[in-house]
Amino acid sequence: MPFSWKRNLIVLWVGVFFCSTAYSISIPFLSIFLSDQLGVSNHLEIWSGVSFGITFLASALISPYWGSLADKYGRKPMLIRSGFSLAALYLINFFVHDPYVFLIVRILQGLLAGFVPAAIAMVATNTPEEKTGYALSIMSTAGATGSIIGPLIGGVVSYYSSNRSAFLFSAAIVLVSALIATFFAKEENFDRSAKRSRVRDDIREARSNRAFITLLLLTGISTFSVMILEPLLPIYLLDMGIAKNSASLSSGIVFSAVGIATVIMAPQWGRIGSRKGFGFILFIGLIGGGIGNILQYFVSGYVEFAILRFAYGLFYAGVLPSVNAMIVQTIEPGFRGRAFGLNQASTQLATMAGPIIGGLLGAFIPIRWVFVINGVMLLVAALLVKAAKLEVKVGEARSHGEGTEAGAGIKM
Repeated sequence: MPFSWKRNLIVLWVGVFFCSTAYSISIPFLSIFLSDQLGVSNHLEIWSGVSFGITFLASALISPYWGSLADKYGRKPMLIRSGFSLAALYLINFFVHDPYVFLIVRILQGLLAGFVPAAIAMVATNTPEEKTGYALSIMSTAGATGSIIGPLIGGVVSYYSSNRSAFLFSAAIVLVSALIATFFAKEENFDRSAKRSRVRDDIREARSNRAFITLLLLTGISTFSVMILEPLLPIYLLDMGIAKNSASLSSGIVFSAVGIATVIMAPQWGRIGSRKGFGFILFIGLIGGGIGNILQYFVSGYVEFAILRFAYGLFYAGVLPSVNAMIVQTIEPGFRGRAFGLNQASTQLATMAGPIIGGLLGAFIPIRWVFVINGVMLLVAALLVKAAKLEVKVGEARSHGEGTEAGAGIKM
């Protein structure tokens, strides 16, 4: 059967959907799991932040290495490795009763993760250039759809059983992702004869591309913005007066609001970005996300808060897909696996720092002020996009890459 990028996109979309669902079944409720199942009562905000963040610190440190292996041996082996590893580790979490052992398992999850970034890199490398922005926007809806279904499943399981049982569901569902990657994902544009690079050389090459470095910074800021609130939302809902025995279910609904907004708007932003430029979409998304966060300071009711989170998600749905599309435009195909490995490192560092800083801020200031800090940060990032003339730099980098490839073709 001839290679079909559309078929591959569908297969990888399904794989990322199941992987994201598995993550969001159990992870958004870590603070409740730590309290109810592991007996953590003192400094719960800090424990929640560290439990979130330590996984992503480990992942940030290891992801450039996985990116280098992906360019040498292929992205599909990375999908298989991470899928089966995560399934085993989610299952182990079900049997953990000590918070320190739980932290060790979370570190291992970070070291062996990487399914979603590998899938994104695989789509970016095996999709026609003119369709890449659209394909990446479609891929973002996979994670968003998983973030809709996962918290609802996790909330229902936690409500009728326990947060511990949610890890069993996570293990079974991420196993589906691993099986999909093993039997259905295809990789065409891959040179197995290429020499494996060193991470130090990859970082040096990345530093020479100023547009790419700016995009890495924006990836970090955008991810940090989401993750700084992740461990605080269940606690914030409790402060609103939500009953503790229904906090997981209520949190699941709030988490899902942003996911629903992303599913609705991400493909639309992708189409608009293909016409008007992804720098424009990135700017609009950051402005809307910043204002949406600041407005959440003024909301005190659960229903109003969920509605506002949905509205915020409509704008923020365009941010990370736009960044990924601009990375593809900036980086030549042979470096994309390593580029997305470095992009994952930026994402994971931000995912690590966000919950830790969010947990610390939540311990010392009212949580509603964290929304204001978050919103101001996103508005500053939007100004950075304009001040750095990012879209112009991306266009220049793309033209330079096309010229280099044309020169290489002439030599042959």
